[in-house]
Amino acid sequence: MDKRDKSTPIEQDDVLIGKIKLLAGKTETDPNPEELESLKKLIKKNVPWRLRGYFMAYLLREITKSNKNDKAPRQRSPKSRNTKAKKPFAESTVAPKATKNETKEVKKPKVQKPLPEGAKTLYLNVGKMKKLYTKELSLLLQDKLSITRDDIYSIRVHDKYSFITMDVKNCEKAIELLDGTDIKGRTASITYSKKK
Repeated sequence: MDKRDKSTPIEQDDVLIGKIKLLAGKTETDPNPEELESLKKLIKKNVPWRLRGYFMAYLLREITKSNKNDKAPRQRSPKSRNTKAKKPFAESTVAPKATKNETKEVKKPKVQKPLPEGAKTLYLNVGKMKKLYTKELSLLLQDKLSITRDDIYSIRVHDKYSFITMDVKNCEKAIELLDGTDIKGRTASITYSKKK
């Protein structure tokens, strides 16, 4: 036999509204307001302001859940294999701080796609420290070399330098047109990369 709560959502809301009003009334007539004030300061200090409404909602849910657990035996809900349990809002937005003793996750090495035949990699002496980013470099190359985005196989921008992989004819064109020009306030030196 199924002993689940068969009350309608409207009835459940009315019950919750009644509990909220009862707790609000008890708050106003509490015999120890100093203790409430110290608890309020603790909450203010430890719960970010954007989460305080959710924090109160979470506490209300826990109170109502514990009251239900006292009255009725706990029942498991059926779980589907394909669904993932959602985290509460507060858990999903506040990341726990890692301790020194925790081990770092091992990153899987990136698998590089094989480059088309005739592709070469260029070295450029400008990087992120000069506020040069991948999209910006891609647009610069497309504009100066009259090529499309598909003609650029890869761009890797590091702090002080960048790597650009393109077809050999586009590499030759880039060296001819961009070597010695000003890119982000620095004289660009663009050559074939020695790194393979």
